[in-house]
Amino acid sequence: MKKNASFILMDSSLAKYLYNTLQDLHPKSRYANELLQGLADLMEGEVATLMLGMTGQGEHFVNVVDDGIYAGALEIHPKSRKVLHSGIEVSLTPKEFDILYFLAKNKGEVFTKEQIYQAVWAEDYLMADSNIMAFIRKLRKKIEPNPDAPEYILTIWGIGYKFTERE
Repeated sequence: MKKNASFILMDSSLAKYLYNTLQDLHPKSRYANELLQGLADLMEGEVATLMLGMTGQGEHFVNVVDDGIYAGALEIHPKSRKVLHSGIEVSLTPKEFDILYFLAKNKGEVFTKEQIYQAVWAEDYLMADSNIMAFIRKLRKKIEPNPDAPEYILTIWGIGYKFTERE
Protein backbone atom coordinates (compact mmCIF):
# COMPACT_ATOMS: atom_id res chain seq x y z
CA MET A 1 0.00 0.00 0.00
CA LYS A 2 1.31 3.42 -0.97
CA LYS A 3 1.90 5.95 1.83
CA ASN A 4 0.35 9.39 1.39
CA ALA A 5 2.97 11.21 3.42
CA SER A 6 6.31 10.63 5.05
CA PHE A 7 7.92 12.85 7.67
CA ILE A 8 11.70 12.91 7.58
CA LEU A 9 13.86 14.84 10.03
CA MET A 10 16.80 16.80 8.68
CA ASP A 11 19.64 18.43 10.58
CA SER A 12 21.35 21.69 9.62
CA SER A 13 24.33 19.97 7.96
CA LEU A 14 22.05 18.02 5.62
CA ALA A 15 20.01 21.14 4.82
CA LYS A 16 23.21 23.05 4.03
CA TYR A 17 24.54 20.16 1.92
CA LEU A 18 21.30 19.98 -0.10
CA TYR A 19 21.27 23.75 -0.53
CA ASN A 20 24.91 23.88 -1.71
CA THR A 21 24.46 20.88 -4.01
CA LEU A 22 21.41 22.41 -5.65
CA GLN A 23 23.27 25.68 -6.14
CA ASP A 24 26.28 23.92 -7.68
CA LEU A 25 24.44 21.48 -9.95
CA HIS A 26 21.69 23.77 -11.27
CA PRO A 27 19.21 20.93 -11.94
CA LYS A 28 17.00 21.33 -14.98
CA SER A 29 13.78 21.63 -13.03
CA ARG A 30 11.45 24.57 -12.76
CA TYR A 31 11.03 23.73 -9.07
CA ALA A 32 14.72 23.90 -8.13
CA ASN A 33 14.60 27.60 -7.18
CA GLU A 34 11.56 27.01 -4.96
CA LEU A 35 13.37 24.20 -3.16
CA LEU A 36 16.47 26.39 -2.77
CA GLN A 37 14.36 29.16 -1.26
CA GLY A 38 12.61 26.68 1.04
CA LEU A 39 15.95 25.33 2.27
CA ALA A 40 17.23 28.89 2.80
CA ASP A 41 14.11 29.71 4.81
CA LEU A 42 14.62 26.55 6.86
CA MET A 43 18.27 27.36 7.60
CA GLU A 44 17.44 30.98 8.50
CA GLY A 45 14.75 29.83 10.92
CA GLU A 46 11.91 31.46 8.99
CA VAL A 47 10.16 28.09 8.75
CA ALA A 48 10.45 24.97 10.87
CA THR A 49 9.16 22.46 8.32
CA LEU A 50 9.31 21.99 4.57
CA MET A 51 6.66 19.99 2.79
CA LEU A 52 7.63 18.46 -0.50
CA GLY A 53 5.17 17.13 -3.01
CA MET A 54 5.54 15.40 -6.34
CA THR A 55 3.90 16.79 -9.44
CA GLY A 56 1.69 14.15 -11.02
CA GLN A 57 1.94 10.70 -9.52
CA GLY A 58 5.68 10.20 -9.77
CA GLU A 59 5.29 6.80 -11.41
CA HIS A 60 8.39 7.37 -13.55
CA PHE A 61 10.54 7.17 -10.40
CA VAL A 62 9.44 3.66 -9.44
CA ASN A 63 12.40 1.24 -9.56
CA VAL A 64 14.72 3.92 -10.94
CA VAL A 65 18.18 4.05 -9.43
CA ASP A 66 20.67 6.66 -10.52
CA ASP A 67 23.76 4.63 -11.27
CA GLY A 68 25.69 7.62 -12.57
CA ILE A 69 29.24 8.60 -11.77
CA TYR A 70 29.68 12.36 -11.63
CA ALA A 71 32.83 14.47 -11.89
CA GLY A 72 32.40 18.15 -12.59
CA ALA A 73 30.43 18.50 -15.83
CA LEU A 74 30.96 14.83 -16.74
CA GLU A 75 28.31 12.15 -16.14
CA ILE A 76 28.83 8.45 -16.80
CA HIS A 77 25.77 6.17 -16.77
CA PRO A 78 26.84 2.51 -17.01
CA LYS A 79 23.39 0.91 -17.36
CA SER A 80 22.51 2.98 -20.40
CA ARG A 81 26.19 3.30 -21.42
CA LYS A 82 25.74 7.03 -21.87
CA VAL A 83 28.25 9.75 -21.18
CA LEU A 84 27.20 13.38 -20.88
CA HIS A 85 29.39 16.45 -20.71
CA SER A 86 27.57 19.60 -19.58
CA GLY A 87 24.31 17.79 -20.30
CA ILE A 88 25.26 16.97 -23.90
CA GLU A 89 25.68 13.32 -24.87
CA VAL A 90 29.19 12.29 -25.91
CA SER A 91 29.46 9.52 -28.49
CA LEU A 92 31.98 6.87 -27.43
CA THR A 93 32.96 3.54 -28.93
CA PRO A 94 32.28 0.51 -26.71
CA LYS A 95 35.97 0.20 -25.72
CA GLU A 96 36.27 3.94 -25.03
CA PHE A 97 33.25 3.68 -22.75
CA ASP A 98 34.65 0.60 -21.01
CA ILE A 99 37.99 2.31 -20.34
CA LEU A 100 36.31 5.48 -19.07
CA TYR A 101 33.91 3.54 -16.85
CA PHE A 102 36.68 1.35 -15.44
CA LEU A 103 38.80 4.37 -14.51
CA ALA A 104 35.84 6.39 -13.17
CA LYS A 105 34.46 3.63 -10.95
CA ASN A 106 37.95 3.34 -9.45
CA LYS A 107 38.28 7.10 -9.01
CA GLY A 108 41.68 8.22 -7.75
CA GLU A 109 43.32 4.79 -8.16
CA VAL A 110 46.34 4.64 -10.46
CA PHE A 111 46.42 1.88 -13.09
CA THR A 112 49.16 0.77 -15.43
CA LYS A 113 48.37 0.35 -19.12
CA GLU A 114 48.56 -3.42 -18.58
CA GLN A 115 45.99 -3.28 -15.75
CA ILE A 116 43.61 -1.19 -17.87
CA TYR A 117 44.05 -3.63 -20.74
CA GLN A 118 43.35 -6.66 -18.53
CA ALA A 119 40.26 -5.01 -17.01
CA VAL A 120 38.70 -3.98 -20.31
CA TRP A 121 39.66 -6.63 -22.90
CA ALA A 122 38.17 -10.03 -22.11
CA GLU A 123 39.65 -11.83 -25.11
CA ASP A 124 43.30 -12.25 -25.94
CA TYR A 125 44.40 -9.28 -27.94
CA LEU A 126 47.86 -8.02 -28.82
CA MET A 127 48.58 -5.64 -25.96
CA ALA A 128 50.78 -2.74 -26.81
CA ASP A 129 51.32 0.41 -24.78
CA SER A 130 50.43 2.43 -27.86
CA ASN A 131 46.95 0.79 -28.03
CA ILE A 132 45.94 2.04 -24.59
CA MET A 133 47.61 5.39 -25.22
CA ALA A 134 45.64 5.79 -28.47
CA PHE A 135 42.35 5.01 -26.72
CA ILE A 136 43.13 7.47 -23.93
CA ARG A 137 44.05 10.16 -26.49
CA LYS A 138 40.77 9.64 -28.41
CA LEU A 139 38.79 9.57 -25.16
CA ARG A 140 40.36 12.81 -23.98
CA LYS A 141 39.47 14.51 -27.28
CA LYS A 142 35.84 13.61 -26.66
CA ILE A 143 35.41 14.33 -22.94
CA GLU A 144 38.06 16.85 -21.94
CA PRO A 145 37.46 20.61 -22.33
CA ASN A 146 41.19 20.89 -23.14
CA PRO A 147 42.69 17.50 -24.09
CA ASP A 148 46.23 18.88 -23.71
CA ALA A 149 45.54 19.76 -20.06
CA PRO A 150 43.18 16.94 -18.98
CA GLU A 151 40.85 17.32 -16.00
CA TYR A 152 39.35 13.83 -15.90
CA ILE A 153 41.81 11.21 -17.13
CA LEU A 154 45.14 12.11 -15.59
CA THR A 155 48.54 10.75 -16.61
CA ILE A 156 50.73 9.56 -13.77
CA TRP A 157 54.13 9.71 -15.43
CA GLY A 158 56.06 6.47 -15.40
CA ILE A 159 53.07 4.50 -14.09
CA GLY A 160 49.83 4.94 -16.03
CA TYR A 161 46.52 6.71 -15.63
CA LYS A 162 43.90 7.60 -13.06
CA PHE A 163 40.50 9.24 -13.07
CA THR A 164 40.27 12.52 -11.20
CA GLU A 165 39.15 12.47 -7.58
CA ARG A 166 37.11 15.65 -7.94
CA GLU A 167 33.38 15.49 -7.51
